[in-house]
Amino acid sequence: MWKHGFLGYDASLMLDVVVTALVLIVPVLATSIWLVKFRHQYTAHKRLQLVLAGVLLLAVAAFEIDMQWVHGGWENVVNKNPDSPRLSGDALESVRRLLSIHLIFAISTPVLWAATIVLALRRIPSPPAPCPHSRLHKTLGWISTIDLVLTSVTGLLFYYVTFVR
Repeated sequence: MWKHGFLGYDASLMLDVVVTALVLIVPVLATSIWLVKFRHQYTAHKRLQLVLAGVLLLAVAAFEIDMQWVHGGWENVVNKNPDSPRLSGDALESVRRLLSIHLIFAISTPVLWAATIVLALRRIPSPPAPCPHSRLHKTLGWISTIDLVLTSVTGLLFYYVTFVR
């Protein structure tokens, strides 16, 4: 069903979807920050963040279902043909280390982002406007943004090293 991707490499469909999302998320995130920082469009920022979080949550859930249930793990996607594996030995171990680094960011990002969003929904007035929580929200927002960018960079690097190179 979801065995083949659309980017032209031998990855799964959901892996290609997530890689595409990793490319698109950074400019959308930058737009959201620009809206609030320079245009003071707090409602647009809030809506864009909630949509972005929802879309990413669905994409990551579908990705995990694809990786774990459909393929039985990422190594089965990487080495679809056991008679002629794409990666083995030192190359496979190198990719495992890179994936470990990626997972540090990929796991911490939703935790940080969820905390940022939940606190904002509880403490920022509706409609959104500057308030006593704004300073903490800005700090959490930047930490979440940096973490998300690092998730994107390491995820794209993993995809490149594993499927493109």
